[in-house]
Amino acid sequence: MNDLIGNPLTLTASGEIRCVHCGRRTSKSFNQGYCYPCFRSLAQCDRCIIKPEQCHYFNGTCREPEWGEAHCLRDHYVYLANSSGIKVGITRGTQIPTRWMDQGATQALPVFRVKNRLISGLVEVVLKQHVADKTHWQRMLKGEANPVDLAARRDELVETCRSELDTITQQHGEDAITWLEQEQTVDIHYPVETYPAKVTSFNLDQTPGIS
Repeated sequence: MNDLIGNPLTLTASGEIRCVHCGRRTSKSFNQGYCYPCFRSLAQCDRCIIKPEQCHYFNGTCREPEWGEAHCLRDHYVYLANSSGIKVGITRGTQIPTRWMDQGATQALPVFRVKNRLISGLVEVVLKQHVADKTHWQRMLKGEANPVDLAARRDELVETCRSELDTITQQHGEDAITWLEQEQTVDIHYPVETYPAKVTSFNLDQTPGIS
């Protein structure tokens, strides 16, 4: 897409919706692209994808245990990122740094490596009592966030949350959480010519063509 920077673009919605998983034509999209049967049956559409602290694999109720083993029972990373401001997030190692760029982060710092998705969610719940867990996309699109000392903020959070983090370790094992205190902040730069003064959202159902 970098080759198109500075050139006029037109996006046109065809009006046809197909499930991103099975390809079935559907009149309505669920969970950002799925048909209703897939939305109801796939593990990747379950509530624990949005709220990983509610992972229920170990209760024996995962919709697709094999999918859960491949995607959730893997090391995850809890990180701090600077997009519209400092936020906490989680991702698998295979999604670093893609996840950060998807969120428009200009800085990112892995803080913990944890042994599965459930624990990443539990740690995130602890940290988001003290730092945001969402990006304000309008603010992010208007310009780069001011640089911050993520390492210093990490150290503050770890100290503030030490007791609650220790409780998670006691419940899930000494290898549940690894503090990545030697990690360095990653700086990310985007090839932006100018940032917009005003940001608005588009609804392709109402406006099928955008230029």
